[in-house]
Amino acid sequence: MPVTAADIALAERLADVAGAAILPYFRGAHGMEAKEDQSPVTLADRAAEEAMRKLIIAERPMDGVQGEEFGTREGSSGKTWVLDPIDGTRAFIAGRPIFGTLIALIEDGWPLLGIIDQPVTRERWLGVAGRPTLFNGKPAEARRCRDLKDAILATTSPALFDDDQLHAFEHLDSAVASVVLGGDCYNYGCVASGWLDIVVEAGLKLHDFAALVPIVEGAGGRMCDWQGDPLHAGSNGEVIAAGDPARIEEILEALACRGQGHHHHDH
Repeated sequence: MPVTAADIALAERLADVAGAAILPYFRGAHGMEAKEDQSPVTLADRAAEEAMRKLIIAERPMDGVQGEEFGTREGSSGKTWVLDPIDGTRAFIAGRPIFGTLIALIEDGWPLLGIIDQPVTRERWLGVAGRPTLFNGKPAEARRCRDLKDAILATTSPALFDDDQLHAFEHLDSAVASVVLGGDCYNYGCVASGWLDIVVEAGLKLHDFAALVPIVEGAGGRMCDWQGDPLHAGSNGEVIAAGDPARIEEILEALACRGQGHHHHDH
């Protein structure tokens, strides 16, 4: 089933209720705790996801819901809403307005709609399969990048890579003009809007990347895993976003050196 106008309207309302839940806690008493995996969670993460779930259950009782904080509720419609109330909790607790709420609609594991919403700066990217991506209602366009050596590359943190992945990332890092760290989902919005060329990450879960795919691809960019395959619910969490699809092959080649250890230090 294609994405309907009602799906888009609901996604926008979900972003609105999440933002309203988050804002009172930003730079305030957000009650941070460490989860079992030591990643931080706040009252804002929980309040935002609860608000979104309540709205989905009221409006779409047949749809599935899969959220970072409150797990999965199976649906019967074939459509599932995938929610990350605050992607970039570390940025949020540090008072940096580069976190975002991620809302995706997936069918049979494939992302069809995505929103990145930044409630503090009031910036919202909306991507729908087969349609141009919108940034605050106006078309967003990824930029062309003629050469890898001119590219700006982003990743949230090198600490999130394992040794092989880090080695591969450093190989790509040495082939580009500049690298920016931090940013979480915000980086992918910047790719869609043509301010950043490449994002490479690993260890992402479905709620971290599902919303990003329609946004980057609807702006003329491309997303894939480190093997070059499209992203879906079964992907392993290694992610590439490129504003210029023509650079994907070179990015894949640079990353393919992982596990080869010291053979590359003469390059």
